[in-house]
Amino acid sequence: MTDSLERTSKYSPWRFCIAPMMEWTDRHYRVLARLHSRHTRLYTEMVTSAAIIHGDRDRLLGFDAFEHPIALQLGGSDPRELARAAQICADYGYDEVNLNVGCPSDRVQNGAFGACLMREPDLVADCVAAMKAAIPLPVTVKCRIGVDDQDPRAALFEIAEKCVAAGVDALVVHARKAWLKGLSPRENRDIPPLDYPLVHALKRALPHIPIAINGGLDNFDAYQAQLDVLDGVMVGRAAYHDLSHLIDVDETLFGAAPPYENSRAAVEAYLPYIERKLGEGLRLADITRHMLGLFAGRPGARAFRRHLSTHAVLRGAGPEVVRDALVELDRAWERSSQFVTEETS
Repeated sequence: MTDSLERTSKYSPWRFCIAPMMEWTDRHYRVLARLHSRHTRLYTEMVTSAAIIHGDRDRLLGFDAFEHPIALQLGGSDPRELARAAQICADYGYDEVNLNVGCPSDRVQNGAFGACLMREPDLVADCVAAMKAAIPLPVTVKCRIGVDDQDPRAALFEIAEKCVAAGVDALVVHARKAWLKGLSPRENRDIPPLDYPLVHALKRALPHIPIAINGGLDNFDAYQAQLDVLDGVMVGRAAYHDLSHLIDVDETLFGAAPPYENSRAAVEAYLPYIERKLGEGLRLADITRHMLGLFAGRPGARAFRRHLSTHAVLRGAGPEVVRDALVELDRAWERSSQFVTEETS
């Protein structure tokens, strides 16, 4: 942990982040992501403050020390409850606590938090202030540029300015509105138009507060264009569906070598973790489901994915399934290389 944080000290801690994604950014995915990039900032799935206070904390909050730097995303709207949950997160060793002010799902709407809080800037500020008073960690907010019929500039600037006054350490802005009525959570990720210039204007208005941007970013040219203006980028689906993408993050954005030279080597390094988790009683498929997008576009990717999909779900499946999938990958790669050699000879 210390080595990773020291080596990125000349950069904003939020220079490159993987977005919190429900059912996707669990601890198995995060360990595999860390094997691809030392410096990417990882976020958990959203966990509600009530679940942390009353639920199985080890199951909800447990993580591997290898995952640092890692942030816990909290869902909730009660300042005292959020402060208590933040204290528990701090005790577990997280590097940051992030408040969800952007999720539009029915679950958060029913609980009156997430994107609903865009309409409650004073309450959000109270939540931030309560968490800041409770813990020594950075407290950040991930928000939208507005919801429903709100004027985006007015809504974003008001909530940002009140969070800053409450002591927020950084803002992550998903540069789309959220439509709480009429669009599903999936549609809310694509249909509302992106407004990057509005987030850039917010940075000009708040030059001393780190601001990262989220939404529609999926390549290094796009990342760099945002980093020329802002302090960080947060990437979601692009970082999940093709983890190989992360191999280039450390060198391109941090000027450092990645942990391993390619995703194949990262998967080899992942095997001891898989063996350990299987020994704890987990199912292989729950771990390998995050690996299905690896090697996208490379010969053998389909064979690798097919082998995992077919065999990891079987009763008693063990790490040999992953090793055999790598063999399938290598065979396809060799066949492709031989074909290219024959074609060019």
